[in-house]
Amino acid sequence: MNHKECGSQTPHSGQAVVEFALVLPLFLALIVLLIQGALVGRDEIAVTHAARAAVREASVTADGAQIRIAATRALPGAHVRVVRRGAPGQPVEVIVTYVARTDLPIVGSLLPDLTLSAHAVMAVER
Repeated sequence: MNHKECGSQTPHSGQAVVEFALVLPLFLALIVLLIQGALVGRDEIAVTHAARAAVREASVTADGAQIRIAATRALPGAHVRVVRRGAPGQPVEVIVTYVARTDLPIVGSLLPDLTLSAHAVMAVER
């Protein structure tokens, strides 16, 4: 009589469930890690956008408050530094930094927060 005839299960019938239970946490951690990477990538794009907005504003005004407002409109929490600003026709250079928080469950405590920065240069307008 084989196992099917007597109605009992094979000795390995629960092995797939146990393997799945062991692999599932690792798979979920990998998914969350990928999501965290995507969020950092999004923040990197936002920092670049904020630097461009700040340098556009800095090309028409020397007012530091207006330059900061332009950057924080694009990325709240951004820190703006005007490196140099020349006369009309000369370059204005801006650096924007931002701390990207890595606070997703599971992987957030394993990864440090990242400081992202972007640099932009544009000619000062009259």
